[in-house]
Amino acid sequence: MDSAARKTVVIGMELGDGGYLHAWAQSGELPYLKSLLERGCWGWLETTASQLHISAWPSIYTGANPGEHGVYFTFQPAPGLQGYQRFHTGLYGCPTFWQLASLAGRRCTIFDPPYSHPESGFAGTYIHDWGSWAHYLPTGSVPDLALRQLEQRCGSYPLGMEAHDYGWRPLEPVATSRRLIEAAKAKTSASCWLMQQSEWDLAFTVFGETHVAGHYCLLTDAAGAAPEQRPMLDLYRELDRGIARIHQAAGENATIVLISGDSVARNHAGWHLLPDILARLGYLADGSVPPVAGAGGAPAANRAAAANKFDPVKALRDLLPKHLRKNLASMLPTALRDKLAQRVDTANIDWSRTRAYCLPTDLEGCIRINLKGREPLGIVEPGAGYEAVLGELVEALGQLRDPATNQAIVRDVIRTDQVFPGARRAFLPDLIVGWNSDNPISCACSHAIGSISKLSPDPRPGTHAGPGFVLAAGPGIAPGQLPNPAHILDFAPTLLTRMGVAVPAHMRGRVWPELKSAAS
Repeated sequence: MDSAARKTVVIGMELGDGGYLHAWAQSGELPYLKSLLERGCWGWLETTASQLHISAWPSIYTGANPGEHGVYFTFQPAPGLQGYQRFHTGLYGCPTFWQLASLAGRRCTIFDPPYSHPESGFAGTYIHDWGSWAHYLPTGSVPDLALRQLEQRCGSYPLGMEAHDYGWRPLEPVATSRRLIEAAKAKTSASCWLMQQSEWDLAFTVFGETHVAGHYCLLTDAAGAAPEQRPMLDLYRELDRGIARIHQAAGENATIVLISGDSVARNHAGWHLLPDILARLGYLADGSVPPVAGAGGAPAANRAAAANKFDPVKALRDLLPKHLRKNLASMLPTALRDKLAQRVDTANIDWSRTRAYCLPTDLEGCIRINLKGREPLGIVEPGAGYEAVLGELVEALGQLRDPATNQAIVRDVIRTDQVFPGARRAFLPDLIVGWNSDNPISCACSHAIGSISKLSPDPRPGTHAGPGFVLAAGPGIAPGQLPNPAHILDFAPTLLTRMGVAVPAHMRGRVWPELKSAAS
């Protein structure tokens, strides 16, 4: 195969919105992307982000569903663990497409793929969390020298913000957009410089700036708004220029592929109501409330002793003002901060009476069953007991209404074992609650729970949704559209096929014939 024809540049856009991009390109706001649309192939992609938002990128990398690769959020449960743990090296149950390409002898330069980690045996250049919005790991590279050389030449990432430090703090859209534009320029320059350092067959760069914009810059990008009121468009204009620079640096014969695993939607979610809902339904037990003697779970004497047990972390949390707790936490090492945060989050849970509990989430409702044999303090029996709890919860959650409109606040409740089966299923929630996003959700009512009201603590205007998109242009790719349904799980096997690399058995997505011809 001719090396020039095999060269492929993949540009990922975290929370990149295909609807905005396509409309702005067609209207002439994004001239380079308009040229790619005219000579390339466009496709809308079904995505696992519709159920578990952050699972989209690991699914794109591995061509596997979340039940097979096992990665869906910064903090996840695991068999043998009561509660959750932070993402760490070794959680992936499947290799990434760049690992497979490298093992097949393809030269790879990989830059800032979010929610990933180094893999043993990778022979290319891999730099992670230099300019990611949400750092899963400390910034690093393979080989170690690659990061040092990048920072000597290109400096540190200039954004000066990171998701886990900012949390749900509101950000002003126009000022944020200006910072993102400078960060995107730096990412473009660093990507071009990396491609010049060695020969490569695959160059993969992910822009995290669109992730930030999708969450914080959605307020005023309506059609017809004045230019100064369209901060997300300003960022996309800079990306249009950056993508042109990257493609030029790669060479005119290189194939260029843009991909996003999700799109932007209004932040209308009810996850913040779930702990109270589970408590009202009798599944989540508050250890600070004296239990009813003899009411299920452990013996009453044991439950009462657990409820009265002094927890110094809980006591400190209750004494310190919230802003002071946050300031102190920001000074701690990440591992210690995470450990203390979990202690605080679970301080009031009486596990001996808890049958189901909420997991940390990025706006979905993630519910874990306290299953005997999987959770160390599990009380729900496997088999019929587990099935009964799942069935009861699905029914009860489906009955929740907004008292002001009488509309259902829950769009669907997904049983993870049915939608995402696989060897890593136990690293996921048991139930995923999808919200009816027509309106903000601050109240829930039903005959079983009465009425619960609480404003969301998350002021971000935007969140993740489907669909994703792909846009590809290059040798052998005819203008047009991918036929529906296309899925993000199709991307990895299609890319490997185009590069002449065997597709492993765990990738069950279809190969898009419209994009596969370069290796033939």
